[in-house]
Amino acid sequence: MSAHDLAYVRQHIDRLAAEGVDVVRVTFPDLIGTDRARDVLLDHLPAACEHGLAFCRAVYHTTPRGGVVPVTGGLDAGLPDIAVRPDLGTLAALPWEPGVAWCLGDVIDPATGAPAPESPRDLLRSVLAQCAEHGLRPIAGPELEYFLCSPAPDAMSGWRRYTADAGHVYTAGLRADPDNHLLRVLRTLRDTGIGVISGNHEFDGAQFEINLIHSEAMSAADRTFRFKAAVKELARKEGRLATFMAKPFNDAGGSGFHLHFSCEDGAGGNAFDDPSAPYGLSATARHAVAGVLAHAPALAALLNPTVNSYKRFGPGTLAPWLVDWGLDNRSAMVRIPPERGRGARLELRLGDASANPYLALAALCAAVLLGVRAGQEPPAPLEGYGYDPARAAVLPMSLPAALDSLEADTALTEILGKDFTTSFLSYKRDEVERFQRHVTDWEFAEYATHL
Repeated sequence: MSAHDLAYVRQHIDRLAAEGVDVVRVTFPDLIGTDRARDVLLDHLPAACEHGLAFCRAVYHTTPRGGVVPVTGGLDAGLPDIAVRPDLGTLAALPWEPGVAWCLGDVIDPATGAPAPESPRDLLRSVLAQCAEHGLRPIAGPELEYFLCSPAPDAMSGWRRYTADAGHVYTAGLRADPDNHLLRVLRTLRDTGIGVISGNHEFDGAQFEINLIHSEAMSAADRTFRFKAAVKELARKEGRLATFMAKPFNDAGGSGFHLHFSCEDGAGGNAFDDPSAPYGLSATARHAVAGVLAHAPALAALLNPTVNSYKRFGPGTLAPWLVDWGLDNRSAMVRIPPERGRGARLELRLGDASANPYLALAALCAAVLLGVRAGQEPPAPLEGYGYDPARAAVLPMSLPAALDSLEADTALTEILGKDFTTSFLSYKRDEVERFQRHVTDWEFAEYATHL
């Protein structure tokens, strides 16, 4: 570490110490977007910055319940290390843990000095660099939904919805949120740099949505990753569970992860706006929509990345399960909101809240880039209420089908990279195999007493 770098680290240490911080939590996303982390005592931060924190690379190949999937570069290589260096530019105090600040970490392979192939943050960085070569600077505004659950020892899962009252759609206040969970989250996260704007109770009981500011795509992914981690931690502080899984309950809808998306041009203007063009959308915007539609089956694997994701799809669900687009039409997979000028954008409604935000944005940016390169026009926009398979192609309706679509989309996977794609497909196909071998409660209830 150079004297300049050491001085930079010391400036942060002195500032943190003056603020009463004595621990820095260095966190990074794994393949599914879960936060992995280590707490570092403040005095040892220079060493962490110089040498990195050693983690087993197989953390990327570890399932939610602790199994290790045999992905190339993990078990077969003897479980080698990755090194995680604190990104001090992302430091922020944790308001729910006095004396602790957190920051993101940059991940490298010590053997090569290059980013780890499975690193989601580095994958997005690579895709954004390719966008920049074509004069595109992606801007994103994330919207996520989640369910809040309370302990229920008598329930099979151990959890129930915090409140199950129906009909409180798009509301705020005590009638849908009797313990003021939403207000606490908004106020707690206000000064963390996550960029929360507003929130409301969503469609189903105990379901909430919180909106984040629009920003450059990497910042949007960073903030979404930290937002999900923060909401889950705040729920734990209350003895509750916040879950971003796609569809946690049979008697409720799913949770979406909508992405409002545009691009800036080289002069900082909105590259999607053109008042003289069809629909008020520039050629770049129309090509972007065409790219998203063309690569939608492959995008599903990254924006709907779990077995559970596809239980959110289907007739009557209001989730987008057809490949279509529309002008201010919420029944379409790609919606064009009515704003133009600086507000011209598309809204991709495909994703669910379980998606890794880095992978979701990397996939969306890659599809947009391919659309701009191809220069194709989208079909006519959807008129009226959608969800009619006679008018639009059906998306993959299961995780195996989506993974096959991703593997077959060689144009998209070329942008994402062979090593990442191979690792992701191996990891997710193992998830499918484990699920297919598992005997579910539904199967026992359906068959046991009759067969």
